[in-house]
Amino acid sequence: MTILLTPPPPRTPTSEDLALANRLRPLLLHLARHLRRVVKGSALTGGQVEILSLISRRPGVGINELASREGISAPSMSNAVDKLEAAGLVTRARGIAGDRRRVDIAVTPEGTRALRSARNSRTAWLAEQLGRLSPDQVAALEAAVEPLTALVEGDAPR
Repeated sequence: MTILLTPPPPRTPTSEDLALANRLRPLLLHLARHLRRVVKGSALTGGQVEILSLISRRPGVGINELASREGISAPSMSNAVDKLEAAGLVTRARGIAGDRRRVDIAVTPEGTRALRSARNSRTAWLAEQLGRLSPDQVAALEAAVEPLTALVEGDAPR
């Protein structure tokens, strides 16, 4: 039996929320930097892996949406996609989504392999780091995954 829980109503952040946010922010940024660097045996940068990942989750996505999701300008995203296309990792096709002015982007089979390799490297690195923690610490991180996912995906109350 599945029980659906209604999230609590939004509330004003407390001083405890602010203190926790102040502790989490640098840790999460540091972890993100480490994960971007851990792409062993790949010519891809961390940023390229992130862009490939976005495209793989949303085949047919356009430059403007990619740029918006990554927080960069459309010309910068277009340059990044140019490099991925030149490497054979993505393809562009005009008007697939019905708008002939739009250019849709998709990951190629080679791009999928490169993305899988990068993800495997990152997962292996993170698993190695988790292996340095006690079982209680790992359990605490496991318990934090769901609420952190809600924050990242925007499902958490605001």
